This record gives sequence, C-alpha cells and structure tokens, in this order.
Amino acid sequence: MDRNRISAYYTLMDIENNLAYSNLALKHHIRRGKPDAPAFVREITYGVLKNKMYLDYVIGNFVKTPIGKMRKSERIILRMGLYQLIFMNSVPEYAAVNESVEIAKRFSSGSEGFINGVLRQFIRDRAYIGPPDRAKGEVEHLSLKYSYAPWIVELWLASYDSETVEALLAAGNMTPEFAIRVNQMKITREDLIERLHAKGFSVRPSARAPQGILVNGSNLLEGRLYKNGMFSVQDESSQIAVEMAAPQEGDTIVDVCSAPGGKALAMAEKMKNRGRIYAWDIYHRKLSLIEQEARRLGIDIIETGSWDSTRLNSAMINCADRVFVDAPCSGLGVVRRKPEIKYKENPAELAELTSKQLEILTASANYVKPGGLLVYSTCTISKDENQGTIRKFLKRNKAFEVKDTLQLLPHVDSMDGFFICSMRRTENVLGE
Repeated sequence: MDRNRISAYYTLMDIENNLAYSNLALKHHIRRGKPDAPAFVREITYGVLKNKMYLDYVIGNFVKTPIGKMRKSERIILRMGLYQLIFMNSVPEYAAVNESVEIAKRFSSGSEGFINGVLRQFIRDRAYIGPPDRAKGEVEHLSLKYSYAPWIVELWLASYDSETVEALLAAGNMTPEFAIRVNQMKITREDLIERLHAKGFSVRPSARAPQGILVNGSNLLEGRLYKNGMFSVQDESSQIAVEMAAPQEGDTIVDVCSAPGGKALAMAEKMKNRGRIYAWDIYHRKLSLIEQEARRLGIDIIETGSWDSTRLNSAMINCADRVFVDAPCSGLGVVRRKPEIKYKENPAELAELTSKQLEILTASANYVKPGGLLVYSTCTISKDENQGTIRKFLKRNKAFEVKDTLQLLPHVDSMDGFFICSMRRTENVLGE
C-alpha cells in the first residue's frame, strides 16, 4: 500500500478529528510515516483542504447520503480520490481509483465497493459536473468553485469588484513560494544565494524584500546553514512590514503581539543586535519559541515577557522609538498556507476582532516617544480590520499621523495578503 497516500490520509483525519493545524499535522505524519515522496503527501493534503467544499459538492452529485452523515473515513478517502482525478494530471485515473480502494480496505472496511463505484461514476460523468450557474447566484458559485465559506465571498464582494474577488479566491488556492530571510549579521544575501545554489537549491532574490530569498528544494532546514543561524523562514510580506518599521541601531522597540517572533528577530538583525526589543505575548508558553530562535540567530537584545496588550503597561509609557503591533486578525491573507481558515463559520468574530485590534493599538500608542513610529500590521485583506481600524484609531489619537500604508494582495503581489500602516507621533498628547 502506498505510504504517501497513507500519510496524507492520517494527516487529513487528524485535522478532521482534532482540528489540528495543517502545517503541524503534516510535519508530524511525514516524520512518523516516512513517505518516500513528501511533496506528493503535501500536494494531496493541501489540495484536499483547499478544495474541500467543491469536492464535497461533487460527491453530493453521486451519493444519496448527505455528506455530513457519511463516515469520516469514507469522506476523506473520496475527497483524496476525487482531488487526484480532478486536479492532479500526473496521476493516472486507474491509480487514483485503485489506491483509494486499497486505503478503504484498511481504514473503512466494507466501503470498498462504494468508494470504487463513486469514483468510477465520476470518471464517466465528469464532463457534466461543475459548480452552480453563476447567473443564478454569484456567492454560491464562487463559494463552491473555490471552496470558501460564503460569508468570506460576501465580505470581499462588499469591498472589491467581482473580478478582483475571483482573482483573490483563486490566488488563495495557489501554493505559495518558500521564502527565507537572510541573517545579515552573519552573511550577505549574495553569499547565501551562492552557497544554497552550490548545494543544489533553486534560488532567486526577492524583488521586494531586501533580505529575502525564494527557494525551491528539499530538506532546506536540515542543513548547517539553517542550524548555524544564516537565515530564517519568513514570507516576503512579513519582511516588508519590518522594512516599513525601519528599525535603527540603538533603538528601543516594543513588539506587543510578538510570538512566534519573526518580526522581532528580523528587527534585531537590522539593528545589528544593538539596542533593546521588548517582545510580548499573551501566551507565556510561546515566548520560548522566540528565545530559542534568538539563540540560533545569535541575538541577545530581545527581552520576552507575557502581557495582555489590550492593557496599558504604565512602566513603558514614552519609552519606545518604535512600537510594532502585529494584531490578531482573521488571517484571510494567508489562506494559501492555512486553508482551514477558509471554512470558519462565524463572521461575528470580525466585530470582536476589530474591537480588540483598536484596544491593542490604543494601548500601544502610549509607549511611543514623541517623533517615534507606531506600526500596525495584519495578515488579512479585510478593510474593516485594516483601514477601518486605522481610521477609528486616528480619530481618537490626534497625536499620530500616517506616514505610509501598504496593502499587499496575493493575486497582485504573489505573496501573503498583508496590510501595513506606519504612523508617526507628532505631539505629546495621547488619546481623548
């Protein structure tokens, strides 16, 4: 039996049963199952997750039992088989069907005939199967075609034109490039590119992030270059957010929602490990991730601490040259990496998020020295969470003025969807 498909099955079942994060579940089951083609495992796993609603819609055309009442094992095996038949041209039809039947024999005893029948009927009738007619309902059509919860489609249609929304939905189903950030305290970008190329990796410099490199290849994080702290994994958009904060040697910086610490570490590198960064997070257990990475990178200017950043830390008022607020958000800009975000069911959460974002931003403003910068970022493209939150903040905080804003969009910029706004404190009076 194919170990690659078995590993994908275990991963998908783990996510279904335990609401496990896809990236962590994949890492665990690849390590445990030792498949000979990990890229194939990732392709099936992420492919099924990204297209789950559409796959279930297709299944519904061939079965009488509602998808929610089927056994989980049947559901997952059918999704895997259909994903291979619909989206993976490299997989022969007979292989997709036969391997699905073999998995059913092991994990869904008694349903082998059912699995075989559904997949073979799809092969016969596939020309007649497609998403609902767009003319009869744009939200339903786009929701099923690209597998997004309907409220997300509605949210984006309220902010963008139909063509842009479809491009966003399609981009969210693409596989992101693997980006790393050079640790400029230890090596130049040019030297790291040369060394990675010599080791057989396909590499090219980021056009937007000065310390960014885009890499293709296997086991990048197993080598000495990574273990010796020459680079870190960080998407280009996140690196650009740090560039807009413009940290300087000797700065005092507060990073209020820091874990797992990528931006704090990037700022420390740009500061050449001179100055002080206070990296806070509400979850104390996550702080060790920052400390561990700092040791790997050779950084000792980061002081971690557990703090609820909706509350004012009076000991830090007027202390910081720069304050970075990477706010909790809906995450709709990173669905390429976390497809489970597409299926969140409660849009009411957005109202709570925007309120929390404003609380954090308002408290954090107090730490900025006159003349200092306050940087707000999210990994979403929701205008309420981005421009809306900034508008509300500025209305209450006359001491700040916008220096620069940037909205990165996956279908335009080929990177994670990110919003970044830098604001300068111009007066001593904060709040109302």
